[in-house]
Amino acid sequence: MAVNWKETLISQMPPDWSAEIDTFEAQMKLRKAGKIEDKVFAETRLRRGAYGQRYDNGQRYDGKETQKLDFPSGELTKGPETMWDAPGMMRIKIPYGGLNPEQIRAIADCADEYSDGIGHVTTRQDIQLHYVHIEDAPDLMRRLAAVGITTREACGNAVRNITACPLSGVCRTETFDVTPYSKAMMRFLLGHPDTMDFGRKFKIAFSGCKHEACGLVSMHDLGGIAATRMVDGKEQRGFEIYVGGGLGAVPYQAKLLEEFISEEELLPWTQAVARLFGRMGEKKNRNRARIKFVVAKVGIEEFRKLVIEERKVLPHDPRWTEYLKDLHQTDEHPGQPAGALEGAPLPEGFSAWQTTNVYHQRQPGYVVATVTLPLGDLSTPQLRAVADLAHRYAGDHVRLTVEQNLVFRWVSEAELPALYTELKSLGLGQAGAGTIVDVVACPGTDTCKLGIASSRGLAGELRSQILDDKLQLHDAVKSLRIKISGCFNSCGQHHVADIGFYGNSRNVNGYTVPHFQVILGGKWVENAGSYGLAMGSVPSKRIPELIEKLTGRWVAERAGDETFQAWCLRLGKKALKAVIDEFTHVPPHDQDASYYTDWGDPREFTIGDMGTGECAGELVSLAQFGFTAAESSAFEAQLAHEARDFAKADRLAYQAMIEAAKTLVHVQWRDVPNMPESIATEFKTRFQDTGVFADRFAKDQFANYFFSRHTGGPVRLTDEDTHRLIEEANLFIDAAHKCYAKVSAQAQPVLLTVGAKG
Repeated sequence: MAVNWKETLISQMPPDWSAEIDTFEAQMKLRKAGKIEDKVFAETRLRRGAYGQRYDNGQRYDGKETQKLDFPSGELTKGPETMWDAPGMMRIKIPYGGLNPEQIRAIADCADEYSDGIGHVTTRQDIQLHYVHIEDAPDLMRRLAAVGITTREACGNAVRNITACPLSGVCRTETFDVTPYSKAMMRFLLGHPDTMDFGRKFKIAFSGCKHEACGLVSMHDLGGIAATRMVDGKEQRGFEIYVGGGLGAVPYQAKLLEEFISEEELLPWTQAVARLFGRMGEKKNRNRARIKFVVAKVGIEEFRKLVIEERKVLPHDPRWTEYLKDLHQTDEHPGQPAGALEGAPLPEGFSAWQTTNVYHQRQPGYVVATVTLPLGDLSTPQLRAVADLAHRYAGDHVRLTVEQNLVFRWVSEAELPALYTELKSLGLGQAGAGTIVDVVACPGTDTCKLGIASSRGLAGELRSQILDDKLQLHDAVKSLRIKISGCFNSCGQHHVADIGFYGNSRNVNGYTVPHFQVILGGKWVENAGSYGLAMGSVPSKRIPELIEKLTGRWVAERAGDETFQAWCLRLGKKALKAVIDEFTHVPPHDQDASYYTDWGDPREFTIGDMGTGECAGELVSLAQFGFTAAESSAFEAQLAHEARDFAKADRLAYQAMIEAAKTLVHVQWRDVPNMPESIATEFKTRFQDTGVFADRFAKDQFANYFFSRHTGGPVRLTDEDTHRLIEEANLFIDAAHKCYAKVSAQAQPVLLTVGAKG
C-alpha cells in the first residue's frame, strides 16, 4: 500500500510537535463548529504563529513598484472579519536565525504552495509567509516540523523567537559562542508551563560581545551577554543578565539584573524571571502588560530580590544543565578547505561588495558573506538557490540577521569571487550591507493591521534614491543606519537607528496626510546602547530631502571623526528641531496632490473612515493652533531634559498633554475652563468614556498616559523617567491628531480667520 506524504512526514517529526499540530487542527474544527469562543481560538492560533493581516490595499511593495495581488474571490478592499474569511500571515520561528539547506528548501516549498511565493525575513530573525489560509496552516506546520522548524509561540503571549548574534562562533571579538545557550533556552522554554500565563509577549536575546550591536540585549525583556570569570584557577562561563528592556510605543532600557550568572544557573534564573512575570505582570490592561512595567514599578533592586527568592523554591529540573554535557552539538564545520583570495581578475562590482558584505572570521582563511535583502524579501527561486549555494560554499551554514539579511558562514576566502558571481546572477549581489542603503523596515501598511504609513514604500524609495545618486550623500554617510516602522510600535527598531522614522498622520485642511515622526540620537552599537527621541513629524514625501539636509550638515560640521549621534548631542535639540521644521510644510491639495498619497500607492491616503473636506486658504482651524502649542511644549520639554532640568521637563511634557486634550475638547465646547482638572474631566467625559479617542488597536493606551501623569503628579525626576514621559506626551499628541481627523467629519471645527482678534 502506498504511503502518502502526511504519513511520511509523521515519521520525520518530533512526536510532541506532531501531537501539538494534531491538537491545533482539532481546535480549528471545534472553532468552525462554534464550540470554541473566538477570543480563545484567537490566542490559540497566535501561539501557533498564525496572524490576521491587512487587506485594504491588496498590494505588496517590492522596492521598485507596487504589485497588485489577485485573489480568487476578486479584489479585497476591506479587511476580513476573521481568519476564515481570507488568508493571513504565518510566522516561522528560527532560533538564533540558524538554517540549513533542507530547511530553506522546505520554507520555499511552503511559500510556493501556501503563500505568495515570497519569504520575508523579520527583525527577529524569523521568516514570515503572507497570504496563507488558516485551513492550510496544519499541513504547513507539519512540513516545517519534519525538517526541525516550528511556528509554535512565534506569536501570541509567549516567549517569542530567541535571537542571537549571527556571527556567534566565528566572531573575532566574542567572549564565547552563545549559539548552544540560545538553542537550549529555546527548547527549554518552548511550551513550558511557566510561560503559559503571560499577559503579553516576552523577548530574549544573546550577545557574545558587549561593545558591538550583536543581539541588542538592551532592548529586550531578558538578555544575556557572554562573560567569564576565574574560579579556583579555572575559567567559568556565564552571562551578564539584563531584564526589563523593550521598544514599543515608549522604549525602556534593560536593567542589569546580575553581573554574572553561571552557565549552570542560566535556565533556572530565566525560569524564575518567567514565573515572576506570569504572576506579577498586568493581565487586564495589555498596554501595561510587558515585564518592563513590572521592573519599573518595583525597581530593579526589589525585582532582583524576588528573582533570588523565586529561584530558591524552584523544583529541580535536570534539563537545566543537561545540555552542558555537549556544548559542541551546535559546532559548525566548513565544507571547503580554507584558502586565500589569489590575484586572479575579480568580477565587476566585487570590490565594493567585499568591502561592505564580507567579514573575516576568527578562523583563518574563512569569511562570513552577507546577502543583502532589500526589504527583507526572498522569492522562492532565490530561496532554493540560497540553499544550493549554502551547501556548495558555506558548509550548509546560513543565519538570518536582525537587519533582515542573511549570512553564509565558513566561506573559503578563495571562493568569494565565485559566490559573488552566482549571487549577482540571482539579483542578490547588492553591496552596502550594514550601511545607509541597507534600510530596515517593518511590513507597515502592506500587510500589517497596525500600519499607519508605508514603511516599506519609504524604505524602497530611499534605497532607490541612494543607489541612483538622487540624494547627494557624502562617503562618510554610508556608515549610518536608517530604520523605519509603519507605526509607533517600533517593529522596525527606529529607536536605535542613527535616523529612525515611525509612521503617523496629520490632518491638513481636511485631508489626512501621511507623515513620519523623526527619531534622532539612537545608538545601534553597545547592544542598542541608547534610544533616540522624537524630534517632529515630517510629511512622508519630504523624508528624502530631510535625510540629505541632515547628513550634509553633519559632514560639514562634525569635529574630526565625530559620530552622527555625538554630533546630534552636541548640536542640541533646538538646532535639530530647526532643521526638521524646514520640512514640515504641506502645500494645499490643489497645488501639489502628491503630498496626499503615500510612497508606492497612487491612491489618496487614508487611515480609516475619516471624512475629507477643504478649508479656504485664509482660514485656519483652532485645532491646528492647539496642536502646535502642544507640540511646542513637548519640544521645550526635550530641551529641558537635555539641560537636565528634569522638573521643568516634567512640567512641560504634562502641559503638552493638557494642550492636546484641551484642543479636542474645544471641538465640542469652546469655553471649557482653562484649568487642568476641568480639561481632564471634559476630555474623559467627551472622548475617553465615549470611546471616540480610543484607537482600534491601541485602545486607551495613549489616554492612560495622560491620566497617569494627571492623577499621579510629577514623575520621578530622573533622566529615564522624564525621557519616558516626553515620549508618552508625543504619542498622546499624535493620537489626539488622529482623533481630531476622525471627528472633524462629524463636527464642524471652529475656525479662526488669520489676523482676526480673539
